[in-house]
Amino acid sequence: MTPRRTTTAALIAATVLGALAGCGSEPKAHRPTEAIGTRGVKAVEPKPKPVDQGLPGMPPVLDPKDLYAADRPGKLSPVVKDFPSRVYVPNTESDTVSVIDPRTYKVIETIAVGRQPQHVVPSWDMKTLWVNNDKGNTLTPIDPKTGKVGRTVDVHDPYNLYFTPDGKYSIVMASLDRELVFRDAHTMKTVKAVPVSCYGVNHADFSADGRYFIVSCEFSGELLKVDTAKMKVVGQERLPFKGAMPQDVKISPDGKTFYIADMVANGMWVLDGKNFTKPRLLPTGKGTHGLYVSRDSREMYISNRGEGTISIFDFAKNKLTKKWRLPDGGSPDMGGVSSDGKILWLSGRYDSEVYAIDTRTGKQIARIPVGDGPHGLAVYPQPGRYSLGHTGIFR
Repeated sequence: MTPRRTTTAALIAATVLGALAGCGSEPKAHRPTEAIGTRGVKAVEPKPKPVDQGLPGMPPVLDPKDLYAADRPGKLSPVVKDFPSRVYVPNTESDTVSVIDPRTYKVIETIAVGRQPQHVVPSWDMKTLWVNNDKGNTLTPIDPKTGKVGRTVDVHDPYNLYFTPDGKYSIVMASLDRELVFRDAHTMKTVKAVPVSCYGVNHADFSADGRYFIVSCEFSGELLKVDTAKMKVVGQERLPFKGAMPQDVKISPDGKTFYIADMVANGMWVLDGKNFTKPRLLPTGKGTHGLYVSRDSREMYISNRGEGTISIFDFAKNKLTKKWRLPDGGSPDMGGVSSDGKILWLSGRYDSEVYAIDTRTGKQIARIPVGDGPHGLAVYPQPGRYSLGHTGIFR
């Protein structure tokens, strides 16, 4: 028995040694490239996943934690740095645009435009201001460098106007036509008209990567999610409030949240745009209408048209912190923030006036008479690299 055991053990040992010798003689090309846990051999790190740079052609995001990083006080693009500072006010019932000199707080010119101008919109390249003559079915271009008016362009039902982040297309919010019309950003020739089933498309803002945008539908109380590249509605939901009338749309500095003003719900909806889940309502004041981010990206100014107030929302604290009240009331609507961030300009929709408000104190600086029905005024120029439209959404 002992000899057999010895022989068997010897055979096993020989087999193991032979196997080890075989491994050691493996051709170099077939040797493993990493040996985890082996002394003296460095493990190969896995390749990092490619970072999604967003919509092709879109300028890269400067700071993922702050989409408004390019909008700091006085940080004017070389394109606009020599433009005179002006406030352009479309008067919907007077068919004019009042031009205010912000240094003197006086109207220095009144420009005749088409029927029912709703918004003054900076183009993507920031070289042109487009006046949206909704009932006139035209766009009136203004050269912000010279103040000269160009030849009108035929565009049907241009209630509002936006631009894709890559600068290729304009998007006409054709409210009554119930369409989102993608057009060439320069010629305004129609590329694709997208019918929608909601009523009153009017305002929008884009995701951080530019791949989609959220649209408010004023007259049916709904929201749309639209794929930018495919030019296609990919989501639709009704706001959980009877009679809701959503207005302005703005994304948070960190790109995680969309805020939608609602003039009937008297507050703003807080929406997870990526997942497009049910939003929650944050009450702000009667007739909530316009949303504007401060130059330091810390706060958002919220105009409450129905009560003559401006609510202040703190992004970091995720809550309302202040409310400013206009003396003698008013109807603060749409507007923008001055280049230096010190003044909030808002149109007085039902009072034929414009308000200049100190952003440090909330005090009214000036109350300027303009035409009837002032609406989407544009403060220009403003800091930023390019415009996404409306009264000035700059990134």
